[in-house]
Amino acid sequence: ISQERQQQSLNDTPLGSPLYPTKALSKPGASSVLYLGYGSNLSAETFRGKRNIKPLSQVNVVVPSLSLTFDLPGVPYSEPCFGNVRLRDTSAIEQSYEDWRNQDYHKDHWKKGLVGVVYEVTAEDFAHIIATEGGGSGYRDVLVDCYALNGEPTEDVPWKPAGQMFKAHTLFAPSNAAAARPDPSYAQPSPRYLKLITDGAAEHGLPLEYQAFLHQIRTYHATTTKQQLGSFIFLTVWSPFFLFIFSGAAIFLREDGTYPKWLATFIRAIFTAVWASYDDFFKSTFGDGERTIGDEEDDEEHDPHDIFSEKEPLIEAVKQPQYGSVEVVERLV
Repeated sequence: ISQERQQQSLNDTPLGSPLYPTKALSKPGASSVLYLGYGSNLSAETFRGKRNIKPLSQVNVVVPSLSLTFDLPGVPYSEPCFGNVRLRDTSAIEQSYEDWRNQDYHKDHWKKGLVGVVYEVTAEDFAHIIATEGGGSGYRDVLVDCYALNGEPTEDVPWKPAGQMFKAHTLFAPSNAAAARPDPSYAQPSPRYLKLITDGAAEHGLPLEYQAFLHQIRTYHATTTKQQLGSFIFLTVWSPFFLFIFSGAAIFLREDGTYPKWLATFIRAIFTAVWASYDDFFKSTFGDGERTIGDEEDDEEHDPHDIFSEKEPLIEAVKQPQYGSVEVVERLV
């Protein structure tokens, strides 16, 4: 992304609600949209493949004001949650490295700023991104301050980044939304979804330190026959609605990539009903559809200096010669 385009971004404005991607080009001289990807959009399989987005340019960044979270509700038993962002706890900035090590080592372990990729895309492609992210039914657009990383994966992510700041659009689901779960840290992503993120992080050469964090996040697995039966019944009951939302609803998309207000409201109502049925019946009858049974007990008994059980897959997963020595990862654990 050129220095000139980064400078222009300081005059950009959020798209507002409802989302209208064409507003991103309303400022004089703007010819593209800078979009921050942090979840499955890191993966070429998703971003360039399924979504057919063709970035004009891109850069790896750290966003000090945001943290990665997995508090966006998905589908119980199969895709319990998806990636989202929230405002970062600024008190974490002053933590020492040793204090940081002793924090929970799963989804909430990372205390530095969000690491992601800013893509420069056309307004048309940005409209398509919004369309493939639910047509604006659950997201808001915000502008966030970004700092380019130097592109060297073996260097740590800075606690306080320096250099030229620029702004980028990103989509997030507010934590106070109607469909938000009671405990935003409880659900675990599916192996499929987390793999998209870890693969994308490797493809872009994001810092090994951050890749190590991603690889130690535990994923959801149905470990009992009751859970597997519950998953089958749950998907049988709700699959017609999911089929409409993920396929049929596309016929109602407007040119700017958003759904009409009535349809966005309907989709939100469906997911509210989905999770109500899980909370009121399926969870108590068939078992947990958000978190692998046994992981909660493991967390309570966890010694922060002893993660041997996860060290071997962590190192094996991120060991890539083109990114230098794996000692960077070993130091983290």
